[in-house]
Amino acid sequence: MRPEIPYRIFIGHDVNETVAANVARESLLSHTDPSAVDIDRICRLSLWRQYRRPTTRMPSGQLFDELSGAPMSTDHAIARFFVPYLCGYEGWALFLDGDVLVREDIRKLFALANDDYAVQVVQHPPQLEERDKKGGQIQQAYPRKNWSSVMLFHCGHPANQRLTLDVLNTWPGRDLHGFTWLDDDLIGRLPARWNYLVHVHDFDPTPALVHYTLGVPDMDGHARDPFAPEWFGIKHALGYETKEDVRDTATKS
Repeated sequence: MRPEIPYRIFIGHDVNETVAANVARESLLSHTDPSAVDIDRICRLSLWRQYRRPTTRMPSGQLFDELSGAPMSTDHAIARFFVPYLCGYEGWALFLDGDVLVREDIRKLFALANDDYAVQVVQHPPQLEERDKKGGQIQQAYPRKNWSSVMLFHCGHPANQRLTLDVLNTWPGRDLHGFTWLDDDLIGRLPARWNYLVHVHDFDPTPALVHYTLGVPDMDGHARDPFAPEWFGIKHALGYETKEDVRDTATKS
């Protein structure tokens, strides 16, 4: 692989998870030379010119994708698959969910790129479906769950040209998350340490990327999750209050 410099990275963004996405971005930059990467946020709203999927809101406030007949847990649930299109079907690019903590130089992940594959992911084993996550968001069962949360796209691979705007705006989400536009032998593997799912996988003491798929540390019940001190440290360094800050202020007053 001879990637273009800077490395193109897209981080999923949801207005309700802005802090998490900012922590994800800052964690990446804390381990990688900022001049070596080009980072963009991606979501349904950032694609307002290209994203034509009818989207409504459920009474709970959760987004609902009408084409899929299913709720979306974030505003970037489908937007992630626009990455090859946004890159002009050229080069390599990385998509990351917004609820991750990067713990190593992201260039190590790009170094794993293999031209034989159209996309490379951590191929998680089938999981029992949780009833909800992130404070009540409904989850949907689909094949290859969580594979699409970290995707190294070979945007220039001919097979990814099948991700046209027509396909992106008409296919059900379950087909996109299931990578059904690709033959199975075009889906490459990444080491599991590049998408460690907290409270889904057995504990990994040295993950390169931590994925808080069930809820980031500042959500109720997750403050003691693995690597939460690192996550809170970055949040604090970005200028966001933590619960400890609020308690300290109340004590001093």
